[in-house]
Amino acid sequence: MISSTRRLLSSLPPTETLDLQSGLSLQPRLKLLLTFFRSDLSVKPVDEWQLKRALLDFVRDSLNISISEDALTVRKQSDLHKRKREESVAFGSLYVRDLGFLKKTKKYEDDSGDNCDVLKKKFLKWREEVVRKTDGIELNLQGVKFRLKVEVPLADDFERLRKDWEEFYSWKPSGNRYSGGVARRPDTIIVKAVPSRWFAETRVSSKPSMLVTHTIFSVLGKIRNINVSGDDDLGRATEDNIVSGLHCKIYVQFDNYDDFCGALTALSTRSLLKEGSRLIADYEVSWDRDGFFRNMPQRMGGSQKEARVGQAGSSLNRHKMESSRFQPYNSRLNSDGFRSRRFRE
Repeated sequence: MISSTRRLLSSLPPTETLDLQSGLSLQPRLKLLLTFFRSDLSVKPVDEWQLKRALLDFVRDSLNISISEDALTVRKQSDLHKRKREESVAFGSLYVRDLGFLKKTKKYEDDSGDNCDVLKKKFLKWREEVVRKTDGIELNLQGVKFRLKVEVPLADDFERLRKDWEEFYSWKPSGNRYSGGVARRPDTIIVKAVPSRWFAETRVSSKPSMLVTHTIFSVLGKIRNINVSGDDDLGRATEDNIVSGLHCKIYVQFDNYDDFCGALTALSTRSLLKEGSRLIADYEVSWDRDGFFRNMPQRMGGSQKEARVGQAGSSLNRHKMESSRFQPYNSRLNSDGFRSRRFRE
């Protein structure tokens, strides 16, 4: 089962959909990060709708890519009045979800490798061309000019991710760089901003289930540890008023490095879909550099210690309250039996 899973992920082209358990699937897509800057001295307000329309027309006409309006998001910065002229005025993202044309076109083909390698090379070359043609273009909105910066997210570039963790561990002290004589390598992925109800037990609860989550991610490799929690940071990161509990954050520790790499490769450049739902979950995936599961005993020990301190404090407060109830009553009568005077006569 494990070897077949590895073969499946290693031979999965970036244009193919990967079916998971519980009606979920990973749909291939291209994601680009957009940043807008002013390229003239104008101080006119930023019109998000005009920026979106101008970029949609450019993508459809110049790049010959058919995308829907909801595949492009543009938002102006919330603190425009505080920003310097060289700083960005808006940001957004562009998604291309239909990659089927890459199977038909011969523009990016070469004769090296099998079908999977050919499709991977075609996808990477096409993505590089899209970035090259869009990065640095100037959009003219009724005399107001904006310059566009385009880049591929780090999570969508596996080779950049690999260099990221290799550089991270190379700077570690020698004692932390090796584990059992072997160079330390990551084994845990983090998936954020996925709908909690998609990982819940049907007709039981809307909260994510550890068992359901384990079943879903076991398609990607052999799992050693897994943790599911609410993604309360999502609203703060996007500046949106997102109701707590709707999204969850998942840590998955795989049994070996190869399964970790295969899972990360499958999750990057894809979005999560649910059968029977029109919602598309454009999650965030990364690797764990903080040792979540390795440091879990310390966190649990700290929480238990805090709990014990809290219990001790509560017990002390109860003791003080009960002690005060039994304090002797200090009589205001003096030794002669008369009430002591509070003021001089």
